[in-house]
Formats: sequence, structure tokens, C-alpha cells
Amino acid sequence: MTKITQNVVALAGGVGGSKLAYGLAQIVAPEHLTIIVNTGDDFEHLGLYIAPDLDTVMYTLAGVNNPATGWGVKDESWNMMAAMARYIGPTWFQLGDRDLATHLLRTTWLHDNYSYNQVTKELCRRLGVRCTVLPMTEQPVRTMVQTESGELAFQEYFVKLKCEPVVTGLRYAGAEGAQPSREVVSAVRQSDLIILCPSNPLLSIDPILALPTMRRVLAASRSPKIAVSPLIKGQALKGPAAKLMKELNMDVSATGVAHYLREMLTDFVIDHADQAEEEAITNLGLRTLVTGTVMTSNETKVQLAQEILAFAGIS
Repeated sequence: MTKITQNVVALAGGVGGSKLAYGLAQIVAPEHLTIIVNTGDDFEHLGLYIAPDLDTVMYTLAGVNNPATGWGVKDESWNMMAAMARYIGPTWFQLGDRDLATHLLRTTWLHDNYSYNQVTKELCRRLGVRCTVLPMTEQPVRTMVQTESGELAFQEYFVKLKCEPVVTGLRYAGAEGAQPSREVVSAVRQSDLIILCPSNPLLSIDPILALPTMRRVLAASRSPKIAVSPLIKGQALKGPAAKLMKELNMDVSATGVAHYLREMLTDFVIDHADQAEEEAITNLGLRTLVTGTVMTSNETKVQLAQEILAFAGIS
């Protein structure tokens, strides 16, 4: 199959974003595909620099992710965590033995003064990922979750407390002063299509858009900008998007997501189950594609990617 040679940029975070990124990677020539990944949930743990969204995207593109969870590495073992438990050390954040190699290498290379982009590219290259995967910025940006009992670091809220606290607000610490890299800016400026993957709009997409330069460059782009709704019938397939939106008094629906992101978009993609919302989304000034957005297999990932590209006139 001849691969597409127009420039496609995808903004992604986590499991939903990685699935569509995989689909795009099967049909867009690798030198023409750039995945820009949320780093707002990066953190240091046990002295290691951990980048959950970047790793999920990288593992998925490499075909080594755990298909049962969507994150982590398949055929994982947990000997280190068992030893940590014997020491009564912190076990709330699970680090598999194979996954650990990624964090050890990333941390070592960063300490050796390689840039975050260089480290990410080299990890991807060694896993056989051919398209370009870039962190949204090489500077620290951290998603902070404001709750009724105080502010929490994202991983403490998301993993340790299992998203149970009621959320009253979100803060992207460091975003105002952080800059996207020249490679990120160049990819957006040279793009023929920009896709906002079906990732959590508040936890995965917003940290990227919180970078002032990134927001300006995206707004200035004349390319089609298409978002895929992460909600179907008011529910997220994975993660706390619906819970967060409800607690922040947002419209918990595909229309609500479209309304929230509308200033950055030209088009919006919803699932067949939400076809009744098509008119409301169109009334926001967005062209709307109604199709199957549930990606349960590699074939459905590719199919959704193909439909989005065709809708945008990319061939």
C-alpha cells in the first residue's frame, strides 16, 4: 500500500491517543507523521524520570504495549515490585521489569545532558518506531489537580488515589513559561492536517494547549484541525474524563467536548452512538464526521485513521 506523503501532526496523550497514533502510523509515511505528546503527567519516582503518556504512545507504535491495559509492556514481569514490597517501599506506582529499562535509560541520558527530544527519538529508534514522536515541550510542565482537600500532583490523584477526590480545578504548573521545541513548532507550521486524538481534553490535550506559543501556532495554522471525541454517550472508554467534566460543571457529552475545544478546531469526529448530537456540533461551526470511534483492534485503529484523513481531504 502506498503511504500518504502529506504532513500529518497528531496531539496525543495516553491510551486513546496512542491507538489513533498507531492507526495513522500504518497509513502515513513515517517522515510525514509527527506525534506531539502530553508531558503534563511526567514525574520523578524512585529517582527515575517517568513519562507515562510518551511511553504509552511509544510502546503502542512499537507494538510492544500490553493490549489488556493499553499501557505498559506486554509479557511484563514484576520482580522489582515484589522486592520493593519486601522492603515496605512505595508500591503504589507499578513499574514492570521491562518498563523499568525505559525509565533507567531515559534518566541516565537526561543526566548525561541529552535533550528530551534526543532521548525520546533514540528510545523510539531502538524500539523500531519510525515516525517522529516529540514531547510537547522540553521544559517541565506539571498537571496539578485541585481538590476539596487541597492540591495534588497528577500521579498522586490519578494512580495513588485512583481519581477518587472531587476535583475543583486544574493547573498546568510551568506552562506559561514553557516553550514547545523548534521541532514541534516546525511540524505544526508545515502540517497539512492537525488531529487532536481522542485523549482526555482536560488532562492530555489542555496541557499541550496551555503552552502559549503552541496555542498561537495552532491557531495560526490554516490546516484542517480535527478532534476526535473521547466520549461516547457521555462516558469515557477509559480514564476520568467524564468524571472530571461533571465535577467542573461542564457538559459531559461529545457536544461538550466540541464546545470546549471549538476555538482550536475546524472539524469534529463523533461515534455513531452520538449521531443525535451532530446538528448541535455543526451549529458550533464545525464540520462533523459520524463514524465508529471505538478502537478495539489494530484494524479499527487503521479504519478510523483512514476515515479521518479522507474526511480532511488527505490522500
